[in-house]
Order: sequence, then C-alpha cells, then structure tokens
Amino acid sequence: MTLDVHQEAEQLRKVPMFSKLEASKLKLLAFTSEAVEFADQDVLFHLNDPSDSAYVIMSGQVEILVETEDGMVPVVTRGENELIGEMAVLTNSPRSATLRAKGQVRTLRISNDAFLKMLSESPHVALDVMRQLSRKLAESHKQVEALQIRLQHFTHES
Repeated sequence: MTLDVHQEAEQLRKVPMFSKLEASKLKLLAFTSEAVEFADQDVLFHLNDPSDSAYVIMSGQVEILVETEDGMVPVVTRGENELIGEMAVLTNSPRSATLRAKGQVRTLRISNDAFLKMLSESPHVALDVMRQLSRKLAESHKQVEALQIRLQHFTHES
C-alpha cells in the first residue's frame, strides 16, 4: 500500500514526538523520507552497520536482536508509530543491534541529515526524542537487572 505525502504526514502526526509539529513540517518530513516495506524476517539493519537513518514504523512490528553465544536473540519488539534507530543517528555511531521485521512492516526511512535538521529546528521534538531515549534506556536497564537476577539464581542452583 502506497501512501501519498499528505497521508504519510497524517500518519506521522500519530507518532507521539511528531504530534506537535506544524502540518508543513510534517509534510516536509514525509516528502524527504523514503517509504520502505519489509517482508517477514527481512533485516532493516545489522549490528555494527553505519547509522545512516532513523525509521518510523508505520505499520507492523520489528524485533530488536542482540548477539549472544547462541546467535542472535530477540529481546524487544517495537510497533506502529515508534521511532527506531535514532540513538545511532544521534551518537553518530554504528548500530547497537540488529532489527528484523516480524511480519509485514512498512516504514518511513528518515535520513540522518533530515532527522538532525528536524531536531535542530524543533526543540519540542528534540525534547521528546530525549524522553523516549531515556525511557528506552530505563527499559534496557530493567531488562539487564532481570537477566542478572535470573543468572544469579541459575548459578546458585548449579
């Protein structure tokens, strides 16, 4: 399903951090972004890939995979109206995980330049990005703590 710029802009308005952007900025973001579709199990990007863009999930879900001794393991699922890949763009560092489509996924791929320009011109969007990153980091910290507790129980039982 292909959406026009107006439809994409309206869908971007549903993304919490973009909801307060003026209509003209939403349309510009939609126009400068690339609609990309992924089939089930397609990889959006791999661990250590260069960060060249952030993605907005327009429909479907993606799994965030981390590398373990047993291979790649899904740890988190992200869904519609969520921004992903922004941390690598902001830090200008390689991807910290692999993202894989879980079913059919439709995204808007926002280039580094367009994403950073939007943040520099829209302080309230930049603040929302910081809040979301803080939330994601807190979630990751809780997951690490839970895994450490499980590991302690496992080692005490052995």
